[in-house]
Amino acid sequence: MVALFFAMLKTGRLILRAAVQTDLMDLYAIFSDPRAMRYWSTPPHPNPERTQQNLDRLIASAKDRLTYFVIEMDGRAIGTAGMHKDDEIGFLLHPDYWRQGIVTEAMNAIIPHLFETTDVARLTADADPHNAASVGILKSLGFTETGRAEKTFCIDGEWSDSVYFAKSRP
Repeated sequence: MVALFFAMLKTGRLILRAAVQTDLMDLYAIFSDPRAMRYWSTPPHPNPERTQQNLDRLIASAKDRLTYFVIEMDGRAIGTAGMHKDDEIGFLLHPDYWRQGIVTEAMNAIIPHLFETTDVARLTADADPHNAASVGILKSLGFTETGRAEKTFCIDGEWSDSVYFAKSRP
């Protein structure tokens, strides 16, 4: 069961909320971790100042409508998830919390919220085909593959491919 409280979603274990300045060091712990950033579209952040740039965008984007959330568990920001541009969703989780169903739990709350509060006809996603965990999560959430492309991101001299997904409005 999911409850909506003033632009905050709650699940059994999680609070999904807008980013706040005090999230900086928790988010830096994620964005600076090479394991978390392995399949992300930027290299690991070298310092908190770089993460602050992301945090500033997250805080600013929530002023109009909250579509991209901080995942909070036990009072700590452990990830981010939601719709970050146009109709594209994404998620990032601290590796200490991988394989616990957290992203699935978060997205099962966020996706209905997005369809209720936006007018997007569908949600899309882009993943590296080698990122089996993210591809599996997207499929389990009802996303279907819509295409593939080679060499879509070059991070630190290493090219990655993309597999594209979509989920239509129910």
